[in-house]
Amino acid sequence: MSIMSRLKKRYQTEITQDLQKKFNYENPMKIPAPKKVVINMGIAEASKDKNSIQDCVREMTMLSGQKPIIIKAKKAISNFKLRENQPIGIKVTLRGKRMYDFIDRFVNIVCPRIRDFRGFPSKCDGRGNFSLGIDDQQVFPEINLDLVKRTQGMHITFVTSASSDEECVELLRLLGVPFKNLPVSVAA
Repeated sequence: MSIMSRLKKRYQTEITQDLQKKFNYENPMKIPAPKKVVINMGIAEASKDKNSIQDCVREMTMLSGQKPIIIKAKKAISNFKLRENQPIGIKVTLRGKRMYDFIDRFVNIVCPRIRDFRGFPSKCDGRGNFSLGIDDQQVFPEINLDLVKRTQGMHITFVTSASSDEECVELLRLLGVPFKNLPVSVAA
């Protein structure tokens, strides 16, 4: 028996009802839900040193709770000093309980630790997905600051089943993601 994440329980009890009230869905299956969270980290500079790639993989494993896959270059591009099959990034896709736990930790622990943070811009991609970038992986409490040799940024994409940007932003706002110029939803 698995223990349900507190954010998933809140989504099923409160957030779905709030979305139903606001958007008036005729079918409850149309209520948007988070599908997955994808975390990408570009390691182009780190790819010159084998140990730094392993450091990035270890840090990504600690902050996501899942081992990332290493993305390799498909083609050689001489202008970028890029060879074929050279590692250029690492990626983790979180679904289910790990996704809800990551969103919960990201919203309640990581966002307040970002320096000079005023909220994320409420701009989605038009298909119900929201991406944001973080400049420094050291805002995650799971990472041991003594072992960090270099700051590394990352992109985090929240993929939802929302059909419009407005629905996506409202779903993520109710999940707790802080947006600029929008009220923050706080769990009771």
